[in-house]
Formats: sequence, C-alpha cells, structure tokens
Amino acid sequence: MLTNWMQRMRARMIALLGLAAAVCFTAVACSGGGSTSAVATATGPSISPDLVADYIHTVLAADRTAYTKHVVSRVKKLEGKEKEKGVLNVESTEGWQQTDGIPLPAQMFRLGYEIANESGLFTYGLISPWFINDNHGPKSEFEQTALDAMVASGEPYKDYQEVGGQAYFSAMYPDKAVAEACVSCHNTHPVHLERYPDKQFEMGEVMGGVVINIPVESMPAA
Repeated sequence: MLTNWMQRMRARMIALLGLAAAVCFTAVACSGGGSTSAVATATGPSISPDLVADYIHTVLAADRTAYTKHVVSRVKKLEGKEKEKGVLNVESTEGWQQTDGIPLPAQMFRLGYEIANESGLFTYGLISPWFINDNHGPKSEFEQTALDAMVASGEPYKDYQEVGGQAYFSAMYPDKAVAEACVSCHNTHPVHLERYPDKQFEMGEVMGGVVINIPVESMPAA
C-alpha cells in the first residue's frame, strides 16, 4: 500500500511538471520574458507569474500535507519513538535510506524539488530561520527579507529578484506545522536543540517557508 501511494505521489509530481511547463510558458510570455520559442507557443489568455506561483504552491502544499497527515502520522514509529496510534508497520526516519523506513516530510519534499528543479522551468525549495539542514537557510538578500516579513506577518511575500544576471519572480509561502509529527520531530531533533534551545514549535505555527522562483526576461520597470 505504501509503495503504491509513493508511486502515485511521483505520478502527481510528473503531472505537476507538465502543468507547470504550460503555465510557466504563458506566464513568461505575459511578463515579456523567456525564450523566443516559449513566447511563440504561448496561446490563449496570459497568466501572471504571481498566479502561476500560487497554483504551484497549492499543489505542493496539498501533497506535502497529505503525506504528513495520511502517511507519516500513521506510522508505528517516528524517529525511534513508538506511535500509539500508528497502523503502518514502518518507521519514518531521517536515516530512511540506511534502513527500511520512509522519508520525513521535509525529506520527501526535497526529493520532489530535486526532480522538479532539473526541468529548468522554475525552482522551488524549503527555507527556514530555524533550519536543521544547512541547505534550508536563506541564501540571498531576497530570501532573508522575504523570510523576515513572512514569519512576522504569516502571509506570503512576493517580489522580483535578479540572480547571476537572470531575473525571477519569486514568492515565499508560510510552511506551517500541520501535524503533530512536524512539531515533535523538529522540537526533539539534536541539531534543533543545539542551535535553537529556546525555540519549541506549536501546531499551526510558521516553521519556515516554501520559496518558488519563476524565470522572467527582465526586471520590471522602476
């Protein structure tokens, strides 16, 4: 059952890439960006990069929440701790590749964006001021500004940025604790306890963000 579920997740990710390819071509054409072929093939009503980012995030958030609530929350063991209401005879663990376990929610999310980012159509990833994985820390002025604003307001932050001569429409969305597994795993992780000893997450709290970067041809006029 678990294997079939993960296969369906992979199929949904492939479908998402196909959808993203179509809407990103249209979004790039709308913003005057992208390759000549992308603009030439764009037809029908144009869609703003802002709306494209919202569409992508909606699918990403739905899949991650489903995995957390309906798979990880039902395992019999979470990072070595027995789960009283667990029904799946498997452990969700950071070391899943070295055991017979399954990935933690953040790891499952990362597996997805590593595949998606290879497309070159857009990129997405996780970011947090309380990162455990060093790759999830802010890496640019935009990411730091967006992270500070998003954590303070609990609302998405969107703007244009330029990286290595390429312009992007970027959006960061709150990543909230949607299940007890999110909270307990982070609050008891050795790296979290060492780096952020005074930080204990609660259900529904913003734990970080999901950042989506859509390439466009140029920065908007001032």
